[in-house]
Amino acid sequence: MRPLALTLALSLLSALPSGAQGFRPWVRSLEARGIAVSAGIWDVDTGRALERHDDAVALVPASTTKVVTTYALLKTLKPDSTIETEVWGDLKDGVVQGDLTFKGDGDPLLTSERIWMLAQSLKRLGLQRVTGTIRLDQSAFDAQRQPQGWENTSADALPEVRALSVDFNRGENGRPVADPDRLAQETILRILQETGITVEGRPGGNGSGSGPAVPRKLATWTSPPLRALVQDINKWSNNFMIEMLTRRYGAGSWPRGVQRIQAFYQTAFNLGPEAIQITDGSGLSKDNRLSARTLAIILRGAYHDFEVGSEFVSSLKIIGGEPWKLRMKDPNLTRRVRVKTGHLDRVMSLCGYLQTLDGKVRVFAILLNGPARDEDVWEQVSRWAN
Repeated sequence: MRPLALTLALSLLSALPSGAQGFRPWVRSLEARGIAVSAGIWDVDTGRALERHDDAVALVPASTTKVVTTYALLKTLKPDSTIETEVWGDLKDGVVQGDLTFKGDGDPLLTSERIWMLAQSLKRLGLQRVTGTIRLDQSAFDAQRQPQGWENTSADALPEVRALSVDFNRGENGRPVADPDRLAQETILRILQETGITVEGRPGGNGSGSGPAVPRKLATWTSPPLRALVQDINKWSNNFMIEMLTRRYGAGSWPRGVQRIQAFYQTAFNLGPEAIQITDGSGLSKDNRLSARTLAIILRGAYHDFEVGSEFVSSLKIIGGEPWKLRMKDPNLTRRVRVKTGHLDRVMSLCGYLQTLDGKVRVFAILLNGPARDEDVWEQVSRWAN
């Protein structure tokens, strides 16, 4: 991809004079309010910059970081890749002697509904009774609790990320649970019992047990393909799911996952660590730094990527379509803007693609650090689109 990447990068450097009314006054008004701006819009075919301001300045990107991580995952792992959760035990004549072990490998969508389907497959194998308890194997991930840079992020956004996590490690009230292993064990136990499988032991607080006498793999549960996971991540900005995948990308380690993402962009786009300054996959970290130009290079590269570009572009929010209402009361934007949004305290970001009234496609990115509001970004997007 390097020749394409260099062409993309170089073409993004050549700007046309700013002619459209509104962009410069918009920038000046934001900066007068103490807001740092990195923004620009480019033609998606030629890469020619139409308007830009400090587009090479790296700012805190918030959830637009997911553009960086999800495209790297799609390109390297491929859209059809899946993740398997394994079930181990010593099954004889309908009975598992000892514990029934669930081994996680980072499936971010292991919900109660999917566990119910897994329980049905165990029942079809003839499983009727477990003499021990439910045990979890979390060895696929290391012991790190959270990535660098999450110290100043709201605790509500930080469910613990474990190799085997059930229902996003959140309780019925939607809040992160204090003991995700206990949640997983109790959920699995309840569903097995509802399926008609008796579990004689009761799970402990840490998920440990005596283990099966002669362990063997009984079943596997396969996640949805990566393309479907990325759809959920980008359309709903699901922090938990992308952190699960980032950690798995690094063989259970956040730092290795981030380094592998950075290595991909170094090789494929000639974007070094100074351009891809990230410490997590979701954008929750305020240590992350990206520029509008970096985001535009990646977005344009993805748009022209025949292999995975369609999956990536379709994962973005379609403004005025699907369940998302227009931020701006402008009916002309309906289904003409595909974006990834980002919000943190004093951070507002937006990047993606728009179609002009004459049918031309543009790639754009806006990063605002300071006391910005939603209307600050949508005001400019509306001008660009119309």
